[in-house]
Amino acid sequence: VQLQASGGGLVQAGGSLKLSCVASGRTFSNNVRGWFRQAPGKEREFVSGISWSGGSTDYADSVKGRFTISRDNAKNTVYLQMNSLKPADTAVYYCAASRSNVRVGRLISEYDYWGQGTQVTVSS
Repeated sequence: VQLQASGGGLVQAGGSLKLSCVASGRTFSNNVRGWFRQAPGKEREFVSGISWSGGSTDYADSVKGRFTISRDNAKNTVYLQMNSLKPADTAVYYCAASRSNVRVGRLISEYDYWGQGTQVTVSS
């Protein structure tokens, strides 16, 4: 089972990036999917999550209104559209899959599968 995140890079403040996370080895179409991030010297934190149907989403206050999570179950892929990026968004972004199918959790312990991370760097 593998989660492969991609789409990170270097962008100027105010710019946009779209992250993708494709799963292989099993389907996660019935599982909550999420994005977390970890900045240097800081703990990994919840960014956003989406229920299996896409009908329920959750966002950290710091990204609400700027980031949008979505998923394509046919492609076993979850996306994170990031707009109006700030230097404070600089971090390694990790995708994850939860054992839950409806409740979008914010705790690391609620997610069983993790991708390798993709670096997002926002310059001022």
